[in-house]
Amino acid sequence: MSKYLVVFAQAHQEFRVPELESVAQLNNFKISLSDEPEERDPSRPFMIIELESENHVRLLAKRCILIKSIYEFYGRGSTYEELHIRNRAKRQMWERYIPETSFKFIVAAYNHKIPQHRQKEVVESFAYMGFMGKIDMKTPEITLGCFEEYATRNGHTRERHEGDGDFLQVYFGRLIEEGTARPLVQLFDVKKRSYFGNTSMEAEISLLMANQTLACSGKLIYDPFMGTGSMAYPVAYFGAQVMGSDIDGRQMRGKQTTPGVFRAASQYGVTPRIIDICTFDVTNNPWRCGGLFDAIVTDPPCKYCTLFTDGVRAGAKRLGRKKELDADRLALYHEHRTNPRPDDSPYIPPTRPYELSDLAVDLVLLARYLLKPGGRLVFFLPTVTDQYEEVDIYTMLCDGMEVIANSLQDFGSWGRRLVTIHKVTSELYPPPDFSIRDPEMKDETQRVPAHQHFREKYFQGFKKTEEVEAANLSHLL
Repeated sequence: MSKYLVVFAQAHQEFRVPELESVAQLNNFKISLSDEPEERDPSRPFMIIELESENHVRLLAKRCILIKSIYEFYGRGSTYEELHIRNRAKRQMWERYIPETSFKFIVAAYNHKIPQHRQKEVVESFAYMGFMGKIDMKTPEITLGCFEEYATRNGHTRERHEGDGDFLQVYFGRLIEEGTARPLVQLFDVKKRSYFGNTSMEAEISLLMANQTLACSGKLIYDPFMGTGSMAYPVAYFGAQVMGSDIDGRQMRGKQTTPGVFRAASQYGVTPRIIDICTFDVTNNPWRCGGLFDAIVTDPPCKYCTLFTDGVRAGAKRLGRKKELDADRLALYHEHRTNPRPDDSPYIPPTRPYELSDLAVDLVLLARYLLKPGGRLVFFLPTVTDQYEEVDIYTMLCDGMEVIANSLQDFGSWGRRLVTIHKVTSELYPPPDFSIRDPEMKDETQRVPAHQHFREKYFQGFKKTEEVEAANLSHLL
């Protein structure tokens, strides 16, 4: 296997490795990462990977949203002297370009701006390579890149070129492929979409979720909390067929004759791949057989607003009543259902809150029933930063389901985790019964996951339970 240098876009650091591994699996090739924690640190802007061929490089660059470019790796060092020694040792990799190949050099840095005069000095330090071809800055046959990595200085002001040359590492290689998937972020920009809501998922995140589903032609993917369809469009764009449902059909339909989800889908040319949208409660679903879908992708309603506001709206709902009807109201209800009047409005069934930790458990059970063997469940789970522990993700698992990725999008006191769960069994399971769990029957010795009662914690400012009780007591006094 050959080594390659991946240059990442500066966004969503924890999503980088899961995306690389998912796209490699999608295209049926192996990707090897270093066993050293420092080498595979997702917070660093450069990563060295091993692949079997340049064709695999091009497949990654074509599909990975977080890749800016990939280079054939020639060497690195903590100083230029160290880099040049290693680059000279790799002469067999670049000597074929010496005679007549046109070329250009790129000298760049992470967390720093290199002055023009030193960029020139860096280029001239590679004179020993002896390239005899023409320098072509527009259409070169090869591009050589030199990248300096500087330490992050968040919260510190500094002069433009302060600390120039005090880099951590410098990398060098030949460009194989520029990342061509990043322009999709602009293509799917929510603000340019013909139909969206204030909780529509931002484009970059929805594209990353689509990659986690391994979406491609011939696959069938389901979103049980479809809303305005943010996950459906990139999944369909990558070739998959999509089925969506929501307890509130108004979110999917909008106010025009043509449902909003289909209007937005036509904007991206994927309408034929949206099989249908259905209105039903996922706990009272019409699925009468399992093993239907290759993947389930969704953003369960907690619910935080993701587009224009940093807030929380109404939480998840399921069919049912918060309180049972008294005898008089129950009699009126049965009368209305038995003999509806012509002028009556359509019946809107009552709903009750759906606690997030219960929803997460039920979603995994539903995925085990509906997914084909090897299928994936990809969803977001909001958690309280100070309370989160790794075990929280495993509280929702059941037999036959295994976590393969857990990436955090950090918002400070809270964050949302993109969880990818893999169905590892071919055993047939019955559909989940979605029984309502009695809070008083829960085991008090069992750990309370950081996502339980998330919405309430959000409005309390993520205060600890003792602080909330003390505040309530002082208010009463």
